[in-house]
Amino acid sequence: MEERLAGRAGVPFASVSAGGLHGLAPWVAARNLFRLLRGFLTARRLGRREPPQALFVTGGYASVPVALAAWTLRVPILLYLPDIEPGQAVRFIARLATRIAVTTEDSRAYLPAGKVVVTGYPLRPEFIGLERAGARQALGLADEVPVLLVFGGSLGAHSINRALTDGLETLLAEAQVVHVSGELDWGWVSERAEGLPSDLRARYHPFPYLHEEMGAALAAADLAICRAGASTLGELPYFGLPAVLVPYPHAWRYQRVNAQWLVDRGAAVMLEDARLGEALLPTVQALLRDPQRLATMRAQAQALARPDAAARAASLLRSLATVGAEE
Repeated sequence: MEERLAGRAGVPFASVSAGGLHGLAPWVAARNLFRLLRGFLTARRLGRREPPQALFVTGGYASVPVALAAWTLRVPILLYLPDIEPGQAVRFIARLATRIAVTTEDSRAYLPAGKVVVTGYPLRPEFIGLERAGARQALGLADEVPVLLVFGGSLGAHSINRALTDGLETLLAEAQVVHVSGELDWGWVSERAEGLPSDLRARYHPFPYLHEEMGAALAAADLAICRAGASTLGELPYFGLPAVLVPYPHAWRYQRVNAQWLVDRGAAVMLEDARLGEALLPTVQALLRDPQRLATMRAQAQALARPDAAARAASLLRSLATVGAEE
């Protein structure tokens, strides 16, 4: 996925071997340790061939060999924590980092205080300035009917897709639905769409994936159903988009912590993945039928927005690159 996205953006891509260590069987961890060593050697070789002035790195085990290679080459490191709570990789890289950018103030408790700068979550530049009316027109949506946006991660969220389509006719009687199913479920989702009555089919807008149009989908929506990955901490507030958040149950607790942060601030409600079948439809209906509550959630979400986050992170990186160039 990352290689395809980098190619679309015209960014050179190099693959570095890596593997996780935490919570795995000993033989799997040993194999992955070898992968990390091989990735470290690859990254160090790349760094010696084209010496970087600074490294921008986020979490995940794939970042560890690159950060370690940069540290041995005396390259300044800007670590960015997208989620609120860091995982094992971020905690390790934090020891090597020159500065650590974080999405929220709550992350300070987990990291070396002297290195942390709160930047917010960087947004894609194509999101900036999008407005609801233009976004709805771009997606072929009616102005007068509420819009429900449903999406999962890069590959989709099967349990969300199933719960949504189980109650699809009922929801389409009350709202337009923009559904980003992910590539894995697209086959049966598109068949489900074709089987809808014509009047309801006109209100259903399914896609396997959205690239440039994702910003329009976020700007057009009145309510979202989605996982609680790090992007929700930046994108939902920027668009003032209330959400029903369904943390991915197999992602340790990162998504739960993210979701709870938005829930505690009145910008979202949270549902357990295991309860989607029984709880999704009544939860969404209750929200769509309560415009005042949605308006309050929208205002609470907008209060959390940091539209200058990308510029703040870029400024940090440039300052480190200047230091790196002088050394």
